Amino acid sequence: MTQIPELLCEVRGQVGCITLNRPKALNALSLEMVRGLLAQLLAWRDDPQVLAVVVRGSNKEGPFGHFCAGGDIRFLYQAVHSGNPQVEDFFTEEYTLNHLIFSYPKPYIAFMDGVVMGGGMGISQGASLRIVTERSKLAMPETLIGLFPDVGGGYFLARCPGHVGEWLGLTGESLGATEAIAFGLADAYLPAAAQVALWEALGTQSFADGAAVQAFIKAATQAQGPDAVRDTSAIDRVFALGSVQAIIDTLEANTDRDIDSDWAHSTAQALRKRSPLLLHVVLEQIRRARTMGMADDLRMERDLVRHCFFLRPGASETMEGIRALAIDKDQTPRWNPARIEEVSEAAWRAFFVSPWPAHSHPLAQLRD
Repeated sequence: MTQIPELLCEVRGQVGCITLNRPKALNALSLEMVRGLLAQLLAWRDDPQVLAVVVRGSNKEGPFGHFCAGGDIRFLYQAVHSGNPQVEDFFTEEYTLNHLIFSYPKPYIAFMDGVVMGGGMGISQGASLRIVTERSKLAMPETLIGLFPDVGGGYFLARCPGHVGEWLGLTGESLGATEAIAFGLADAYLPAAAQVALWEALGTQSFADGAAVQAFIKAATQAQGPDAVRDTSAIDRVFALGSVQAIIDTLEANTDRDIDSDWAHSTAQALRKRSPLLLHVVLEQIRRARTMGMADDLRMERDLVRHCFFLRPGASETMEGIRALAIDKDQTPRWNPARIEEVSEAAWRAFFVSPWPAHSHPLAQLRD
């Protein structure tokens, strides 16, 4: 079994059980956790005694709570500043883990309680059953820190209905359980209070195969959440436009009678706070990903990470975003360029030029 304090793994009955155990950091993924998850999933993949895998987060009071708030951005910031090469290892190994989950041959079931953001989405979106509760809060908020929705975000956001994916990726908007299911980012609803009993029951049942494990869990859930789903017609109309400039112009002009003025205003305000350069990158990322498999999407995202952290010396939007949000906490990032209107096409297109020849790419081995 994988034994590190931040990751609790055990076989209970015929089920491999994983608990992310870093509650003070909302179970944000460290490099050690990524490596532990990858090693454990590979071991259980080849273990005939393990029919399925379940994963959950923990909180300070015990099991369940926040699933995973993302990757450890403070580690990434410090690693880049100190020249620690493990920042490169983190992304290569994290994306390898994401791909393994998407292609896992056994049921992998995620209990997505509480906050599920960034890297937390990466270790849950590939699950064969994604369970949300009334406490779930799903988001890909990376543009807030001058990054893009990685960990396969291009792939799974591109597969949301209509242009919901572009809206989520650009704004970082969060979703509750009902909308997560409606938009294809979750599969089933379970009241938070019912999680412990269901988890404990897994260790006492006898199952014929992995499908029976998943069926047992799914039978305890509901197909829909308890709340209403917003009308996405305005989202589809605005976020189908051909450029970030067209999107912001339409929102700020607010001349379309079919678009709610309050929504247009708040959405425009949100976009104006994000990295202008990365907004352009994200729009292109999601649209390219619509025609990509998961492996190609992750290779594209690995290219984008290298550009974000290392290929704009002294001008990393991501380092500036992390500084403002998590290091100095002044909440005032100095974006460069400062405005959406100032971003050149050449600047954002440069992010899509791979730093590696195909045969030497760090994720060259991934196959769909």
